[in-house]
Amino acid sequence: MPYIKLNTNVEISDKPSVLRQLSQIAATETGKPESYVMIESTHNVSMLFAGKDAPLAFLECKSIGLTEKQAKSLSSAISKLLNTELKISTDRIYIEFSKAPAAFWGYNGSTFG
Repeated sequence: MPYIKLNTNVEISDKPSVLRQLSQIAATETGKPESYVMIESTHNVSMLFAGKDAPLAFLECKSIGLTEKQAKSLSSAISKLLNTELKISTDRIYIEFSKAPAAFWGYNGSTFG
């Protein structure tokens, strides 16, 4: 049920590795099984932040029952990963967090609520 969508203007040369690492972060930081984690990525797209096209990223991170503490730890872990793997400065990363009610998250023909 954790979902992370990564949009960046950086070319991701080893996309499978970055996506796997994001998946592991999502599972670890939310305490959810990785079998429920979904990661989506769009890279090498035209984007500006603060009027500049220097490396940047925007992420959406959604999960059932997401807490403020988890959002902070996710923000730190994701930012470190993108800085290390994609050379994106942490001050050029925005992350939007959303807590979804279990009844509004569909899976396997039903919902979690």
